[in-house]
Amino acid sequence: MTVNLIPRRFLSFPSLPDFWDEDEEWLTTPSTQSGLSVYEDDNKVYVEAAVPGIDPKNVDVTFQDGYLWVRGESKEEEENKKKKYYRKATKSFSYRVAVPGDIDESKEPEATYKHGVMTIAFAKSPKAQPKKIQVKTIAE
Repeated sequence: MTVNLIPRRFLSFPSLPDFWDEDEEWLTTPSTQSGLSVYEDDNKVYVEAAVPGIDPKNVDVTFQDGYLWVRGESKEEEENKKKKYYRKATKSFSYRVAVPGDIDESKEPEATYKHGVMTIAFAKSPKAQPKKIQVKTIAE
């Protein structure tokens, strides 16, 4: 008589996910969002960074060696002696992203701020922009 044993991990609560099961999609799904978006059109590459509640004067935007850095900090202090209340809070962030594509480094990137979103636009180099090709009809 031959007995085939299949190794099985003990799972005390079958309703809970098995943390060692590599087939589970939730293991590879990112748990946080970075707050960055990168997209492009025919003429520019755009990087959007979410910076809600931060004064744009306190945001430092730097581009060097193909990388864009967006850093900022906000400090808040609130005191109400009548209510014996004091609150001090600091928010800070730092984003770094490699700017994709062939951008024109001779042109200055443009940074704008609207509704808590910092948008940085990089002009594409002329050789990276699509070229329209005219189609000619040949008469027989």
